[in-house]
Amino acid sequence: MNIVVVESPAKAKTINKYLGPDYEVLASFGHIRDLPAKDGSVDPEQDFRMIWEVDAKSNQRVNDIARALKGADKLILATDPDREGEAISWHVLEVLRQKKALTKQPVERVVFNAITKQSILDAMKHPRAIDTALVDAYLARRALDYLVGFTLSPVLWRKLPGARSAGRVQSVALRLVCDRELEIEKFVAREYWSIVARLATPRNDVFEARLVGADGQKIQRLDIGSGAEAEAFTRDLENAAFKVVSVEAKPARRNPPPPFTTSTMQQEASRKLGFSPAHTMRLAQRLYEGIDIGGETVGLITYMRTDGIDMAPEAITAVRGMIGKQYGKDYVPDAPRQYQNKSKNAQEAHEAVRPTDPNRLPNNVARSLDRDQARLYELIWNRAVASQMQGAELERTTVDIAAKVGARNIELRATGQVVKFDGFLTLYQEGQDEAADDDESRRLPAVNEGEALAKQAITSTQHFTEPPPRYSEAALVKRMEELGIGRPSTYAAILQVLQDRGYVRIDKKRLMPEDKGRVVVGFLESFFQKYVEYDFTANLEEQLDRVSNNEVAWKTVLHDFWTDFIGAVNDIKELRVTNVLDALNDLLEPHIFPQPADGSDRRKCPNCETGKLSLKLGRFGAFIGCSNYPECNFTRQMTPGAQGGVSGTKVIGEDPATGLEVTLRGGRFGPYLQLGEASKEKDAEKPKRAGIPKGVTPDDVDLEKALGLLALPRDVGPHPEDGEMIVAGIGRFGPYVKHGKVYASLEDGDEVMTVGLNRAVTLIAEKKLKPGRSRFGADPGKPLGDHPDKGGPIVVKKGRYGPYVSHDGVNATLPNDITPEMVTLEQAVSLIDARAAMGGGKKKGKAKAAPKKAKADKAEAKPEAAASTARRAAGRKTASGKAVKAAAPKKAAPKPARKKAAD
Repeated sequence: MNIVVVESPAKAKTINKYLGPDYEVLASFGHIRDLPAKDGSVDPEQDFRMIWEVDAKSNQRVNDIARALKGADKLILATDPDREGEAISWHVLEVLRQKKALTKQPVERVVFNAITKQSILDAMKHPRAIDTALVDAYLARRALDYLVGFTLSPVLWRKLPGARSAGRVQSVALRLVCDRELEIEKFVAREYWSIVARLATPRNDVFEARLVGADGQKIQRLDIGSGAEAEAFTRDLENAAFKVVSVEAKPARRNPPPPFTTSTMQQEASRKLGFSPAHTMRLAQRLYEGIDIGGETVGLITYMRTDGIDMAPEAITAVRGMIGKQYGKDYVPDAPRQYQNKSKNAQEAHEAVRPTDPNRLPNNVARSLDRDQARLYELIWNRAVASQMQGAELERTTVDIAAKVGARNIELRATGQVVKFDGFLTLYQEGQDEAADDDESRRLPAVNEGEALAKQAITSTQHFTEPPPRYSEAALVKRMEELGIGRPSTYAAILQVLQDRGYVRIDKKRLMPEDKGRVVVGFLESFFQKYVEYDFTANLEEQLDRVSNNEVAWKTVLHDFWTDFIGAVNDIKELRVTNVLDALNDLLEPHIFPQPADGSDRRKCPNCETGKLSLKLGRFGAFIGCSNYPECNFTRQMTPGAQGGVSGTKVIGEDPATGLEVTLRGGRFGPYLQLGEASKEKDAEKPKRAGIPKGVTPDDVDLEKALGLLALPRDVGPHPEDGEMIVAGIGRFGPYVKHGKVYASLEDGDEVMTVGLNRAVTLIAEKKLKPGRSRFGADPGKPLGDHPDKGGPIVVKKGRYGPYVSHDGVNATLPNDITPEMVTLEQAVSLIDARAAMGGGKKKGKAKAAPKKAKADKAEAKPEAAASTARRAAGRKTASGKAVKAAAPKKAAPKPARKKAAD
């Protein structure tokens, strides 16, 4: 019997079918050990010694492998063909050796790029040893990410309350988002005008031409900068005679893009399908590991973590044959297309992402896939097939036109493009992050040199230059790849971490930095500038690539980095928080203190008018406060206008009932309304205030709406059954209607002021029919199916501490990369069984931490998680400031006290 180890149970199930009864395939469920979340897991003083820890669920799986090895002939490590896969195999082998589970059995490492029967059988014929250079590269990256996260994050906690973490690549990616936002804020729009003539040929064919020159001088896009200039040109063109000077038609050819790498797949899935990188990778993992089609489980695509853009010769032959059958011989080029990777950092370049069999047409396999899987498979199939199709043949035409008015000569130009043969465009056209000018895509009518043209209309249009757009997820991935920051296999995890930490948010499919993200970047740029520089990060990535190529020792790279890094950390340890705030005030001044329209002091307090505004740090992050505190208690959000915030005080109108002013103000926790002014008398009643409902912007609030919000909570009417008043209001969880102790949420923020009695009674009745979904009840959850071994339903629920899956009283938290909408029954069973193995009982309450991710797209997430756990382990304090130690488990052996994080 031969024992084969892979990462996932789905992969194990498929491969077991291919190999037959002489093989037993077991799953490690991803990494079986990791660096424990405590100080000293990587020790630079001991030549970067790394302490590894096997958790309970992984230990059980290793024991299963060890038991299977008794009497086995051979151990075959068949994890994924990349750096992380090599590391998983190395970890499994190391732990098995520590357990002395291996006696005389030989150990082989096999890799395959696709989970098909032929690929698996071929791989078994070509075993090799574990690639130590790839393992060294993994160790170097893991140690670096741990050291940066675990060393830098505690500095953030002490100097920037509310900050969550920093990471080697995560922080640089965040800087890209923040730098783009700063560009937008500093951008000054510039006026310009375009002038277009609508002309007709003698055959009455109409087309448009743009102004490009006058009196021998070229006119660029921004050269006409005022309405007066545009009017002068328009007036002359209205009276001009138009004549064709030249017509030039040039053939052009457009070749298809190469098949997908990891990053280009993420970018196109974002542009064309609206998928996040994390969602794309989850779907690709399923397509790679295998889908049941006609009773046979088969991998539909090749391995999805790759920098390569080439395809295997047999795959190219199969694609070319399919193109000839489906599209005709004209679409098959004379010779196969060969692609070479231009990325200077391309490493571990496996095949591109492609379908394992191009004859599995998207329409034919769609019935076996869910909607998103089918859409991604079609995208991968289209791109791979198009990469081997004939290029498109185009004809680009340029028509130059002279407009003569008196002694003045004005030049116009019309451009157009005609597709003579569509080639690969019949199947695929690459997406773009920004809309391109479509002038060239227009088709021009037949125009002859020397003929006169009739003027139909002259149009002048005012424009303003626009700031650079915020990054979409696809654009940020593309930019990171261009700069050589991070690696494609980690991009999805990095973007997810930035959102999970609250450093960025996605608004209209664009990444916007949150205030806390900008403060973190400002802090790092001020005191750790070297480590968030793009070139430094890219150069470090190159050094790590050299490790994987066996060109440099991994500990040498670590030593060179650590020497300078720990020196920078030690230099800032004694820095006072006031020094940090002063630096951030200066660096972020254009962002947090915009210049008033009247040119007055941008940092003057609008409340007391004598204090100076400054960045303050609180428990929940940064805000702006007055230097005269506590005499002046003015506060606002860090960014005026951020998330609907407002700067200062805006008078909306006067309350007709009281004669008091109604004002809109910016507070520390967002915009709010206030009726009247606060009295300085000690026992005076505070003015009435009301928050702005979610979904309502400050600009939407007029006097009528403001008075309605200030009047909340309001009586809707008596309930027809018991006469008790139904009340509408806005609470901690948003707008609601209430009858007795039953709350029912209102979806629309505006509805709280308009909801009628009939609607309120209906909502409350629905709540009473579903008590589990009431505000104070338990979520009944969404059923996923029955447990395959134990029976009984498995449901996914939304809990106080996040989404989780539940079965017979055993709860398991969902990892960050799995959403309640995407979790499958198989994943839920794995999480619940692992939770039960860790001692999960049937007690109600907070579920313990979920097991680790099955795959290691976690280069950035891990060190921050480790540092966060260490911070919690550093001890809690009572209100009096005394440390409170956690109670030791009953009957547990005494353990040495865990080190406290440095103050």
